[in-house]
This record gives sequence, structure tokens and C-alpha cells, in this order.
Amino acid sequence: MTPMPASLRSFWITLIAGWIALGAAGVLYARLKFVPPALAVPIAAAFLLEFSFYLLPGFAAARERLERSLTAHVRALALALSALAPYLLYSLLTGQFRIAALARLALLAAAVAFWYVIRRPSVTADLAFLLLLAAPVLSRFFERIYTSPLGNIDVAVLGKLMLIRLAATIILTVRRAEGIGFGFLPEWREWKVGIVHYLMFVPIGFSLAAGIGLLRFEPFHDEAWKVAAIFAGMLWVVALSEEFYFRGLLQNWIAGWTGRPQLALAIASVLFGLAHLGFRTFPNWRFALVAAVAGWFYGRAYRRAGGIRAAMVAHALTNVTARVFFV
Repeated sequence: MTPMPASLRSFWITLIAGWIALGAAGVLYARLKFVPPALAVPIAAAFLLEFSFYLLPGFAAARERLERSLTAHVRALALALSALAPYLLYSLLTGQFRIAALARLALLAAAVAFWYVIRRPSVTADLAFLLLLAAPVLSRFFERIYTSPLGNIDVAVLGKLMLIRLAATIILTVRRAEGIGFGFLPEWREWKVGIVHYLMFVPIGFSLAAGIGLLRFEPFHDEAWKVAAIFAGMLWVVALSEEFYFRGLLQNWIAGWTGRPQLALAIASVLFGLAHLGFRTFPNWRFALVAAVAGWFYGRAYRRAGGIRAAMVAHALTNVTARVFFV
């Protein structure tokens, strides 16, 4: 029997450990939110299923196994179908299923999955793909698909997680884009680069935020494990998705198209800021301005390390600092 590659073993170990940790977190969350078991179980099951797919693009051996096993067309079909599975599991067992919502979700998943199967990479194809990914997030598309039976439970994040991993898997296994450095665990050098750029941003960014009345100092008094949990969520979801999009794709591609890395950094930073106009209120120009400045430092970290993981570190540390010390 051929031994399993170490990186593939890492995938399975991470998957099992994640199931255990997320299962325990789900039980705690359900108790805190008073979610009845009849709803808590299918919601937790859908998240565990999505987590299984979410891990795939972050492990090279798992991606390579997928590429060897399936042709591009079959791979795209399998990924499109996998995008529907968590929704079906959740909605059918909670009474939230709607055929129109399934159809809209299927259309989006098919468009993303088959984009580079049908179209060859080019400036226009890549720009259109970026718009395709941005549209459902900016339009709150998933909030209308993943309706919740309880007002205090947000399940639309299932759709956002799906879009992140679907796009990443397509980009890495079909589009085969280079210079992204996609992954969940930064290397030691990437930690250092990310921390350095975070420390460079802090005096500038938070002084600017305080000066324009965006933030005020108010420390968050809570257990250390909650801060650690916030950091993990920021690193592996928020920072991962935004750095993949704005630095790994947008900044990376603009630099390649124009041959001007500094221009690409500036454009990606401005667009990163504009994407945050809807934070809390619209138009939130103060937050967009600070986000654009932060994006410049994240983009520098990306360029310095040659991948998004260093930018993820700087991004996650910035978000946690804002969450813990400011309101």
C-alpha cells in the first residue's frame, strides 16, 4: 500500500481536529443563544460539512489529488455541486428550503466553477471573474438565500465561506494562478513580515482613525481564549478571504498586466477601502479611508513575503486590536 503523503495526512488531521473543535463551539454557541436542538443540529451539521470543503484549497496535496482524479470539467461540476450541499442540508432540515433560492445559488456556483473551464485567462476574463466574486458579497446576496429561522442566528456566513473556498479552488486548480501563496498557516518568516507591517500601520492607522472620530479607546475586558478565538476567525476567514481577493488576485494581476507593482499596490488599496464603505452605515468614508491606508500596509506585506499569508497576519492583528481596544 502506498503511504499517504505527509501533507495529505495533515489535511485529515486538521479536518478531524476542526470537527471536534467546531462541534464543541457549536454546542456552546447553541446554549448561549438558546437555540433548540432541532435547529442547532442541522445548523452545526451544515457548518461542519462546509468546513470540510473549506479546508481543501489550503492543502496542496488535497488539491493535487483532486486534479489527478478529475478532469477540469468534472472537477468544476463536482465543486459546483459541493457548493449546494451545505445549503440543502441546512435548509431541508430547518424548513428554510426554497427552490428559487437553490436555483440562484446553483447559478452562482456554476458560474464560478465553470468560469475558467469555458473562458481562457485574459485581462477581461480575470476582471469579470473578480466582479463575479464581488457582486454577491456587496449585494448581500447570501442573506436572501440562507434565511434564518431565528433572528439571532446568522447563517448567511455559510454562503460566504462557500464562495471563498470555491473561488480559491478554481483559481488554484483550473486557472492555476501564481504568486498567491494561499494557505492557512503562515510560515515563521511570514509571521515576522506580517507583524512588522502591522506595527508599522498601528501608529499611523489608529491615530488617523482617532483623529477623524472613527474610533475611541475602550478596552475589551474578557477572557484570553475569546481574544484567541477572535484572532483565529479573523486570520482564517476574514483576512484569508479579503487578502486572497485584494492582494492575491487583484494586486497580483494588476502588477502583471501593467508591469508596475507600485501602481497595483495603490489601486488595490483604494479599492479595498471603497469595499468597506458599507461598514455599519453607508457611505462610511471614515472607515473606508482607514481601510485604504491599512490595505497599503497589507499590500506591502504581500509583496515582501511573496504571498498572502503575511498580509493575513497583519490584517488579523489589526482587526483584533481594533476589536479589543476600540469601539
